[in-house]
Amino acid sequence: MNNSQIINADWIDGLKTLESESVQCCVTSPPYWGLRDYGVSGQLGLEKTPEEYVEKIVAGFREVKRVLRNNGTLWLNLGDSYAHPNTGGNGATGGDDKSTLQSKMPPHNTTPVKKFMPKDLQPKNLIGIPWKVAFALQSDGWYLRQDIIWSKPNPMPESVTDRCTKSHEYIFLLSKSARYYYDNEAIKEETLTFDFSDRNRDLTRLNNTPGRTRMAGLKTNQYEMRNRRSVWSVNTQPYKEAHFATFPQEIPRTCILAGSKKGDTILDPFCGSGTTGEVALKLDRNFIGIELNQKYVTDLIIPRLDNVDPLFRGIENG
Repeated sequence: MNNSQIINADWIDGLKTLESESVQCCVTSPPYWGLRDYGVSGQLGLEKTPEEYVEKIVAGFREVKRVLRNNGTLWLNLGDSYAHPNTGGNGATGGDDKSTLQSKMPPHNTTPVKKFMPKDLQPKNLIGIPWKVAFALQSDGWYLRQDIIWSKPNPMPESVTDRCTKSHEYIFLLSKSARYYYDNEAIKEETLTFDFSDRNRDLTRLNNTPGRTRMAGLKTNQYEMRNRRSVWSVNTQPYKEAHFATFPQEIPRTCILAGSKKGDTILDPFCGSGTTGEVALKLDRNFIGIELNQKYVTDLIIPRLDNVDPLFRGIENG
């Protein structure tokens, strides 16, 4: 039985329609503060100050905590912003800090956001939005279990000469309780194994063999599995239907495998183009997506998920 659904509503309003403790795992990436105006009334991300943005995030994730099972987890991806006067917080319209956070670029006509400068920061300061949110959620009762670095081997170029090009974002693992479901076996990674027995003999043999550059002790094609490290190297991934760079599927796939079992329900209250939903259905999970923008629901999410599971069509809630 398919228990999946898409709710076309404000994220907090949509969450309030869900039963308490009905979701095992939430994987989401909210709109970043001050990046883009999506042209939808009530959207998150257009707050005048970081403090107002953080306050709204905390209020919404109280509802996420309510709908999570007691052993459930939240995997939260957030990008940061730079302080700039009269522009988007990450300099989306100019200046020396042009945004690399392209995963939220919309497919329709929108404009960069103009907003107030953070009152306690000078221009060019990194605002620290992800950590402000993480610490606020921690203060609100969430267990902040880990900061994961999403390393991007193919970051967007930046026209900056006084700092490094930004090539990472944060993924925070938070839990509702001190003990929670986490399948470390499902997301283990491969590591090369080394055999240092008879190391001197190996060195002599390799050094006397023309053209051989392999390290002594390395067993070719020999791998062992190790616990997943906290730096995930994942390329950004375009989605042709949306005409913008979306959440790469490997990110929600790893989170869902670690945080749930087959048949569990996965939640994304900022469904966007439906990447988390597509991955959840492919992994035999149920999916609940909430999206404020009606065009995203009808043009992107429903067709995308219908390609994975034809039973999904028609489950949209207004």
